Amino acid sequence: MKSIHLILVLLLGSTLLSAQTTNSKFKIANKIHLEGDAGWDYLYSDDQAGRLYVSHGTMVQVIDEAKGELIGTISETPGVHGIAIASDLNKGYISCGRDTSVVVFDIKTLKVISKITVTGLNPDAILFDPFSKKVFVYNGRSNDATVIDALTDKVVATIPLEGKPEFSATDGKGKVFVNIEDVSKLCQINATTLKVEKVWPLAPGEEPTGLAFDAKTKRLFSACGNEMMIVIDAETGNIVAKVPTGKGVDGTTFDPELGFIYVANGEGTMTVIKEVNKDEFKVVETFPTQSSARTITSNKITHHIYLSAADYETIPQDANTRARRKIIPNSFVILDIEPMK
Repeated sequence: MKSIHLILVLLLGSTLLSAQTTNSKFKIANKIHLEGDAGWDYLYSDDQAGRLYVSHGTMVQVIDEAKGELIGTISETPGVHGIAIASDLNKGYISCGRDTSVVVFDIKTLKVISKITVTGLNPDAILFDPFSKKVFVYNGRSNDATVIDALTDKVVATIPLEGKPEFSATDGKGKVFVNIEDVSKLCQINATTLKVEKVWPLAPGEEPTGLAFDAKTKRLFSACGNEMMIVIDAETGNIVAKVPTGKGVDGTTFDPELGFIYVANGEGTMTVIKEVNKDEFKVVETFPTQSSARTITSNKITHHIYLSAADYETIPQDANTRARRKIIPNSFVILDIEPMK
């Protein structure tokens, strides 16, 4: 995932959007404050369990979604990036970029079971594929994917990729997809042979990050850094639509029951896109969130949407514009957004 440093530099001159529109279809139902002043990356909703896993600094914080309360912490996850859940195996997997490992934990007790050393550098995005019972770990600095058999927790393959991998999605039927950010392409991986079968260009989309999938229409939604979302036919690789988004795009998520695609924009907005049909998409709202809220997930049962965010110190005008802004202490929150009834 894009580093928060780069995004915040790009957004240095942006204005925090705080007021919600009067005719909005959504509302911020809660702001869940979490301890810790470090950076963050992915967050993941275990829909059936109603648990939200939040990467934060060197730990993963686990939230009871219904109560909006912290119920546990998984520590010793240095350089934490992503979380994947294998519910039927009672296991979770956390990618740790700083020590090139994946932490395996028990999803009931949150106790660490083991630590697996990956075969690449800087493990970032991570995905559990229920079809193959395998975990795909995408290594951002070595341009490949480490594959772990979730039944044995053994590394079974390393898949070379054409560039820097980002978000991933599965069709649940043997195909796994991953955005390749630096060359603006999308790879299709065979989850059985563990080989790249197809590579599709995403132009005019540039720097694709967030990726979501609609199993019914066989459409992939790739959120790109040049303020657009590219819609791809997952069977042919053809681009069927281009939809405008906001600035600082990173994550995206899809709610199949409501037919909404949500794109998180680090500028402080969430683009809400309606899937009218398999080839028609329209922006229905640009919802104000919070500057830096660029990572996103959603619960497909409750339809709540979650984004991580924090407030940052202002850099003086005469300072080096590439300086890293510091998080204001005790400002890290999870925005809990819900559709209006």
